Amino acid sequence: MDMEWAKDGLDGALYMVQARPETVVSRKTGQVIEQYQLEQQGSLMVTGRAVGARIASGGVRIIKEGSALDRFRPGEVLVAETTSPDWEPVMKQAAAIVTDRGGRTCHAAIIARELGIPAVVGTERATRILKDGQMVTVSCAEGDTGKVYDGALPFAVKRTDLRTLPRPVTQILLNLGNPALAFQTSQLPNDGVGLARMEFIISSAIKVHPLALLHPEKIADEGERRAIATIAAGYAKPADFFIERLSEGIGTIAAAFYPKPVVVRMSDFKSNEYASLLGGRAFEPVEANPMLGFRGASRYDHPAYREGFALECAAIRRVREGMGLVNVIPMIPFVRRLEEADRVLE
Repeated sequence: MDMEWAKDGLDGALYMVQARPETVVSRKTGQVIEQYQLEQQGSLMVTGRAVGARIASGGVRIIKEGSALDRFRPGEVLVAETTSPDWEPVMKQAAAIVTDRGGRTCHAAIIARELGIPAVVGTERATRILKDGQMVTVSCAEGDTGKVYDGALPFAVKRTDLRTLPRPVTQILLNLGNPALAFQTSQLPNDGVGLARMEFIISSAIKVHPLALLHPEKIADEGERRAIATIAAGYAKPADFFIERLSEGIGTIAAAFYPKPVVVRMSDFKSNEYASLLGGRAFEPVEANPMLGFRGASRYDHPAYREGFALECAAIRRVREGMGLVNVIPMIPFVRRLEEADRVLE
C-alpha cells in the first residue's frame, strides 16, 4: 500500500489521509538488479535530491504553467518549478523530471517512482539555469544527490539476474553505509550486514559535530553558529536532531535487513575528519598522525568526547528499543587495550 500521513497542528497526532494500492514495488520481481553508471563525466549544471537510481538524457522543456503543457514532446526532460496532478499525462511521456522545489515525497517524486524514471527535485534554480532545447543528462545513479549534466552523456546499464548467482556455503555479510541503498542492497543474496558505518550518516545527514550541538557557545565563528542553529531548527534541543537523524539512518538499514543481524560500527572518524564537520574545529586536537591518534574506543570514554558518544548510544537505544529493531548489534572500533573496551562497556 502507498499511504500518506499528516500531523495535526492542534493535537499533534498523526492521521492517515490517503491509502491506495502501491504501483512500483509490486511490479518488480526482485530477481533482476539494474545498475546504471555514467561512462564519462560532463559539465554539472544543477543538483538536487535524487529520486530513483536511473539515468536518462533528453532535450530540456521548461514548463512554467499548466497552459504551456501542449509544448511538451515525448522523450523530453520536463523542467518546472513544481508539478501538480493535472500534469501527469505529460509526465508519463518524459524521459526525466527536474524541479526547483520539492523533496522525496513531493508530487514529482511520487510520480517519477511510479513511472520508473529519474527525477532530480529541489534544485532551487533549474528553471533559471537550464535552457529550452538544451540536451542534458539526468543522473540519479550517484547516491542521494541527483545531478543534471550538460549534453547527452553515454551511460551503461548492468543487469544481474540473482537467480543465476551461485550461493557459497559461507555466510555473506555485506558492507553498507548509505541508508538510501539499504532496501536495494537487501535484495542481494546475504545473511545480514557485517559492517554498517555510522560515519556516512553523520557526514551526509547530520553534518554537524555532536559536541557543537551540545555546546554551540564554544564555537567562535558566528557564521558556523548560525548554520548549526538553522540545521537544528524545529527541535526542542539541538542534540535531539543528532539522535533522530542518526537513529533514522541506522533504523533504515536495520529495517531493510530485518531480522538478519546488522552490525553497526560506532563512529570511527579520525580527529581531522571530526574537525571537518560543522563546528568541529572547536573540539578537535591537531594531530601529527590522526590514523593512530584520538579515535575509536579511547575517544568514547575520554572527557573530550564522552558526551558525543552518549548521543551515539542514545541513537542506538532509540533504534533497538523505540523502533523495535533488535537486530542491530553495536560494534566498538579501534580497541587498543582491553581496559578501553571495559570502560566503554561500563
